[in-house]
Amino acid sequence: MSKGSNSSMPQNTANMRVVEGSYAVAHAVMCCRPDVISAYPITPQTHIVENLSQLVADGELDSAFLTVDSEFSALSVLVGSTACGGRGYSSTTSQGLALMYEVLYNVSGMRLPIVMTVANRAVGAPLNIWNDQQDSVGARDAGWLQIYVENVQEAVDATLQAYKIAEDPEIRTPIMVCMDGFILTHVYEPVELLDKEKAREFLPDFKPANILDPNNPLTFGAFADPSTYTEFRYQQFEAHQKALEKIEQVARDFEKAFGRYYGGLIDSYYAEDAEVVLVTMGSIIGTIKDAIDEMRAEGIKVGLVKVRCYRPFPVAALRKALSGAKVIAVVEKDVSIGNEAGLVTDLKASFYNSDIRTPIIGFVAGLGGRDITIKDIRKMVEKALAAEKGIECEFEFLDLRKEIL
Repeated sequence: MSKGSNSSMPQNTANMRVVEGSYAVAHAVMCCRPDVISAYPITPQTHIVENLSQLVADGELDSAFLTVDSEFSALSVLVGSTACGGRGYSSTTSQGLALMYEVLYNVSGMRLPIVMTVANRAVGAPLNIWNDQQDSVGARDAGWLQIYVENVQEAVDATLQAYKIAEDPEIRTPIMVCMDGFILTHVYEPVELLDKEKAREFLPDFKPANILDPNNPLTFGAFADPSTYTEFRYQQFEAHQKALEKIEQVARDFEKAFGRYYGGLIDSYYAEDAEVVLVTMGSIIGTIKDAIDEMRAEGIKVGLVKVRCYRPFPVAALRKALSGAKVIAVVEKDVSIGNEAGLVTDLKASFYNSDIRTPIIGFVAGLGGRDITIKDIRKMVEKALAAEKGIECEFEFLDLRKEIL
């Protein structure tokens, strides 16, 4: 029985340090050698840019560190600097990502390969600073690639991979590395920090095909009338399709260079013979693995499929990984008000024109930072087992406190 790759723990210990998740990400960004870092503080991503500021001040990172007046400006600055040929980085969360919304489309439409860490946090109102994934899932259609990480080590390694994917000449698409706020950004744990020289070997210098240059005038983000606009969008769509293979390839290249692998598009844990398969993304995966270990010891055939890449959506990979399941339960920290939630809806759509007729039920859990416990996961598995005989509830809010409604 295969547990899946599950090789997220460091394999080498030469650069092992016990550090905060935000510092580990900042160190990874340093190893990627951005020319411009554009920063605006917002909890819980502030420590990332604070650490980058210190690395620049200490002379460890040769980058222009720009403090701006808003998240809208933070990303707008990178539009200009990346169009001029610089490698760009920023990070944000929640309301900050929402304020960037207009610029998200500008970046992807101009095919600027910016990498941005999203420290996932609930979106108000009501105001809430704890973790869920509503912010980045709400931006899933903005044309950015999206990778969701399970732990701090994966956040470090995905940052280096992200630049290699985004800057590929056939992709040229911005990418969000999404890590759960506080749960990952503020935890202290052992992390294998990237080696600068190995990172440089893995990620070459940024060499864009076209830049803004007075000696060779070009237009970025030009006006497009109805006769050409569709073709611009098609090229973005096509780049996402090509990215499916590129993300897998870069993950394997990283494994060869650094010895760590988290899946490319997806990963699995005890899914091969599982009757009930949980599908999710982000830091909840660690708790689900603990729950699976307990239930497996009791003879319950439950497994996990981790969605690492949410955009582009890995339809073929998910069909293959889930083809043997008797029932699928999707667990996610977002909700699409008026419908269900992002991941479960996308998964149902990907199966509709296939031969797979496995029952799929969805749970929204952990909104606004509410704990998701092993007891909760067992409850979802029980509901999934019951759904084999017939679905009574296709989608529900887990652990809803009806007494305060």
